[in-house]
Amino acid sequence: MSEKKTEKIKILIIQTAFLGDVVLTLPLIQEIKKNIPASEIDFLCIPATSDILKNNPYINELIPYDKKNSGIRGLFDLVSKIRSGSYDVIISPHRSFRSSLISFLSGAEKKISFNKSSLSFLYSDTVKYESGIHEIQRNLKLLSSLGIFSNKIIKPELFVSVQEKRKIDSIFYEHRIREGENFLTIAPGTVWFTKRFPEEKFIRLCDLLSGTEKKIFLIGGKDDKKVSDFIANNSKFRRFINLSGTLSVMESAELIRRSALIITNDSAPMHIANALGTDVCAIFGATVPEFGFFPYGENDIIFQTEGLSCRPCSIHGGKKCPVKTFECMYRINEKEIAEYVVRKLS
Repeated sequence: MSEKKTEKIKILIIQTAFLGDVVLTLPLIQEIKKNIPASEIDFLCIPATSDILKNNPYINELIPYDKKNSGIRGLFDLVSKIRSGSYDVIISPHRSFRSSLISFLSGAEKKISFNKSSLSFLYSDTVKYESGIHEIQRNLKLLSSLGIFSNKIIKPELFVSVQEKRKIDSIFYEHRIREGENFLTIAPGTVWFTKRFPEEKFIRLCDLLSGTEKKIFLIGGKDDKKVSDFIANNSKFRRFINLSGTLSVMESAELIRRSALIITNDSAPMHIANALGTDVCAIFGATVPEFGFFPYGENDIIFQTEGLSCRPCSIHGGKKCPVKTFECMYRINEKEIAEYVVRKLS
């Protein structure tokens, strides 16, 4: 058990990956504040993930960095800002070349990341990147360099505002959803094609649920709207409430919190649901739970195709199936998922 430290320390956490990665980085902040209450923590992320951090009382300053559109000038401007912040410690769970370079140029005396990070020799402290444990546990090991030791999966804390709660209240009022009513949420999208359960299988899944009286919410970002629209327009199920492309990240989080169950790919909604205590039905295709991004709720379930020699094909998924069969997804039986959902919601 770590002892609480009283020193005032200024820390920058760098996580410029996707939304799910940011969610799984939050326990770092929680443990730092728990063990070093006087610490001042800033967080560097991309604009697309900043919404989930904006209400977080543990974060002093949020630094958005548009790494795709900033170019070299933007990178130098960012480094200048970070150097002016006079940070004592930089912690980078993100293992990219760019994150390592930013950390090195930060001016901080202590710079912490994993031994498998790109240009890991630029860090003052490196921690072994351990396989076979959850990403939350893996990230928390970075704190050992600060004398903080934690081996548990600690739930990320999300902070939904009153306005975001009211937005969901108004949607429930519009669709006559009673307080305590069981409903299902489906998040069919994901950045990577090989991590996405095929649209036609989602349609057949929803067809199999057409006999239930429960409502189904479809959620996702603007990039997921096309997938959600296709499912809603082609399924026999007629009680969809399709909100894809209409909610902010935190509004979606509040909807997930109120859901009896969420069906999701190996993507951010799974991690948000775990943080909020909502039961998860996760579908894994190209990736495997052993990578450390599995759902950890007591009642969570994973559907996947085991025993394929081609799986996993990459750690993040890809834009197409490398062996052109996509068996990892097509072999998953949507009837089994439907039967599970009916039992769960009954």
